[in-house]
Amino acid sequence: MAEPFRVVHYVNQFFGQIGGEEQAHVPPASKAGAIGPAVGLEAGLGGHGQVVGTVICGDTYFTENLELAANQVLTMIAAFRPDVVVVGPAFNAGRYGVACGAVAKAVTESLGVPVVGGMYGENPGLEMYGRYGYFVKTRANAAGMRQALPEMAGLVLKLGQKQPVGAPEEENYFPRGIRVNYFAGERGSRRAVDMLVKKLRGEQFTTEYPMPVFDRVAPAPPVAAVSAAQVALVTSGGIVPKGNPDRIESSSASKYGKYDLEGMAALRADTHETAHGGYDPVYANADPNRVLPVDVMRDLEAQGRIGALHRYYYATVGNGTSVANAKKFATAIAHELQNDGVHAVILTST
Repeated sequence: MAEPFRVVHYVNQFFGQIGGEEQAHVPPASKAGAIGPAVGLEAGLGGHGQVVGTVICGDTYFTENLELAANQVLTMIAAFRPDVVVVGPAFNAGRYGVACGAVAKAVTESLGVPVVGGMYGENPGLEMYGRYGYFVKTRANAAGMRQALPEMAGLVLKLGQKQPVGAPEEENYFPRGIRVNYFAGERGSRRAVDMLVKKLRGEQFTTEYPMPVFDRVAPAPPVAAVSAAQVALVTSGGIVPKGNPDRIESSSASKYGKYDLEGMAALRADTHETAHGGYDPVYANADPNRVLPVDVMRDLEAQGRIGALHRYYYATVGNGTSVANAKKFATAIAHELQNDGVHAVILTST
């Protein structure tokens, strides 16, 4: 049997078994061999490939030091002399996805080594860096690990053994924007007519050239008189009353909350906290106004610079929350605010 090809796996602090969000600040580190999901990946290579090293970096450190972290991780990966590099899978974790994508870009451009990863379709890292690797389609959270690893291993095997990789729909990875010439069974004009006939009949068909879909939102007109306007606060930063009474999830939120601000000059650490699981909660819990600026809005209200702060604020968690749920929340919240005569909204995040 030929010597196994060499694989290096990049993971974040959680999958690198360092810790959770409290360790998201850790800088890059490298370790020999397979750690965390790399163990399952290596098992799927059937002895043809070996994970010779794992590189680990905290999500917060990477995204706050994007260029520096990418260079540090690249240096560590290069030291293992990989034939294939694997990143993630990141599922729908935004910071992790961006880090995986940035690593894929650095490896592709600097080392010329193929990259395999995994992401959920709404992960921002996919839109930013999808063309730099073969990113398998995954579920939104780590519950999809058992499905993702075998598919990633299949691609790693082909790349490591210099075998051709099939089309995205065959291998279940996201299109990379690369066109490949191939010989079809029917000429283009016949295929086009066949698709047209199916469309006219209302039958199912698959286009060979899907068009991009853009979500365009027309900007609202400016507020005519801010000094007389009722202004509301809405946040995806997860600021909720102490104890999180509505049990809003720390990631992939399925709900939002509506909370009363009547009689509050500011939020306090003993009355409010963050339910968000995607950033270090220490500073938000110490002073919730850092995420939801009730104190500043009350000052503006007292100075007459706004008419009034709306009695209720709305909160959810943006961490890993699907676009579909976010749109649903926004529609419901906007409807209530319009009915309450709100003129403007300040939307705060993390």
